[in-house]
Amino acid sequence: MDTRNTKTDKIFIVDDDEMMAMIYQRHLENLGYTDVTIFTNGFDVQQALTDEPDIVFLDQQMEDLSGIEVLRKIKRFDPNIYVVFVSGQEDMDTAIRSMKVGAFDYIVKGDGDTDRMSSVLRKINHVRELLTRRDPSKLGKILTFLI
Repeated sequence: MDTRNTKTDKIFIVDDDEMMAMIYQRHLENLGYTDVTIFTNGFDVQQALTDEPDIVFLDQQMEDLSGIEVLRKIKRFDPNIYVVFVSGQEDMDTAIRSMKVGAFDYIVKGDGDTDRMSSVLRKINHVRELLTRRDPSKLGKILTFLI
């Protein structure tokens, strides 16, 4: 599935490296996403969760809060938000811990990280498609009983 089919997703990028966040934002905009917001710290993104993001790209190493702390708070607010960890470190323990807390995926910053972002967005869309087929709407459930 092409990621450009889901241009309506609200995406948050949380990274205390503003230049990196702007690169990610530009990449997502080039893919056709129009609702992309940058946050440079964990506190601000927590305050904005009422804006109901669909996907959050979250840096692991931030000055105010760790990515794991922010991930926990995002998942408590809404467990259906897709959170993708983005880290400068290829730390297997952190990757495993983030997945246990509810991260959808883990991307290591460096060459090709924007390609990996695109790949993760395709995976998210694929998972959504599978969930839609598996869990039909209430109307669909009612219709299956009538047939």
